[in-house]
Amino acid sequence: MTLSQSVCEVLRAHVVLESECIDRMYLNVYVPQLQRVGGVVWYLRGHLGQRFASTATVAPKTVAFVASIEKFVAEQGVDLVSFGRHQRKDDITQQYLQRFDADEGILYVGRAQEKARVVRTERRRCARTGMSYPWVVDGSAMVNHYYFYCVDDDFGPFFLKFCSYFPYNAKLCINGNEYAKCQLRKRGIAFEALDNGILSCEDPKALQRICDGLDERKIDRLLRKWLARLPHPFDRRDRAAGFRYALSILQAEFALTQVLDRPVTGRIFFEQVIRENLDIGRPGQVQLIFDRRVNRRTPGRFRTRVITEGVTPSLHVDYKRSRIKQYHKEGQALRTETTINDTRDFGVGRLLRNLPELRRIGFAANRRMLEIEQISHDCALGEDAFQDLQRARHVDGQRAPALRFADPKVQALLHALVMFIFVARGFTNQDLRQAYAVLLGLRPGEIGPGRMSYELRRLRLHGLIERVPKTHRYRLTNLGLQTALFYTRVYSRILRPGLALVSPQAPAESPASLQRSFRTAEKAVNTWCDQVKIAA
Repeated sequence: MTLSQSVCEVLRAHVVLESECIDRMYLNVYVPQLQRVGGVVWYLRGHLGQRFASTATVAPKTVAFVASIEKFVAEQGVDLVSFGRHQRKDDITQQYLQRFDADEGILYVGRAQEKARVVRTERRRCARTGMSYPWVVDGSAMVNHYYFYCVDDDFGPFFLKFCSYFPYNAKLCINGNEYAKCQLRKRGIAFEALDNGILSCEDPKALQRICDGLDERKIDRLLRKWLARLPHPFDRRDRAAGFRYALSILQAEFALTQVLDRPVTGRIFFEQVIRENLDIGRPGQVQLIFDRRVNRRTPGRFRTRVITEGVTPSLHVDYKRSRIKQYHKEGQALRTETTINDTRDFGVGRLLRNLPELRRIGFAANRRMLEIEQISHDCALGEDAFQDLQRARHVDGQRAPALRFADPKVQALLHALVMFIFVARGFTNQDLRQAYAVLLGLRPGEIGPGRMSYELRRLRLHGLIERVPKTHRYRLTNLGLQTALFYTRVYSRILRPGLALVSPQAPAESPASLQRSFRTAEKAVNTWCDQVKIAA
């Protein structure tokens, strides 16, 4: 049995099932007209007919809503669980799921005190008359929230959380992988499940069609279906007047799951990816992954983190308030997962109707992440391509001098090219000239534009860069990035440290095994020469 050492080889030859699916989605459930104080005032005066706007009028509505929840719990015969501080709700839910054997229904209702936006009325005093009057203001408070943990025939487990105080905002949490499992069961398609995904499926194309079919309309129907079944804070008169719940996206996860044929293949792949891509969170790299321009005014942190839980590492790349996480799931699959925590990071609105655009952004980011990792890790050049770079070329009557591997100027030039800040939006003569000069130990002014134009022409004729149409900027080709990585990594990681170890000036006490091997070989050759009377 041979083990894959190449990222490309793993993804090409050892992926037995691949699926793209919306993972967890956390949605805001709210009445749009009641999210601003002006809308609340209109609700109190225009809809409820108050002479003065005061939230005291909705206090009976709050009492009635809580009473309807308690009545619902009693009638349905489900538990009302008071969550403790720092208690994991998922653990409790799993216990109820193990005992649940119906296709659809309520698992239990949870209650917890959490901070929430509320609307209050405060007393203010008129400076002119000295009389007091009510004034509606936004605020926050620790109030009871009620979690309805349910199982839906189409979506599987989900929860709907209501704030018990006006304006009764709620949250909906669903899981696209659970939706896919439900649909596979309903269609009679055999599959084996991961904890949060699919391990195997007899019809992979049908699986992907199911995942693609989860859209904003189905999510909205799920909400309407369960709002009709669960206690509702707004009565029919409110809903008839247009005070109805809408959905917006608070958080969305878009997952690419690639199931591997052997666990050891995934571990080797992931270790190599982490080793080669610790710089992938730099702004220039992030531009490539998210296809968004990043400059010094872009807010947020750009970083790469490696987090280890037990013996399983995971790679995290941060972009503003969003991130990509990559990890070896349950030792069986490579999971690449883009989490969008603020849709405005990508110039997209929060309304649920924007889900198709967010889906495109999330899945494209996953794919670009893998593409960059493959180019970064698998940068080896074939013999013909390598030898071609060692010779001068003639293209359309122009001569391109060789890019000899051992030439320090060529190494400096390719080191400058491999800086990812130049990859996403291209670079100019001046951009490259400044980096090139520093790597040669010169001041930027010591390399003129003419000399840099010579180097740019050499790179272009060898096919390593191309000009961006209608601009004075250049960008790396795939061959250029591959060549730059190969040259710089072989020189920096193999040739330079290797020669330092085997040189006569290396300290004798060095523990390097390579140095010891060379000295053992040298001693053996000298001994043999002495034996045959040949002067070494």
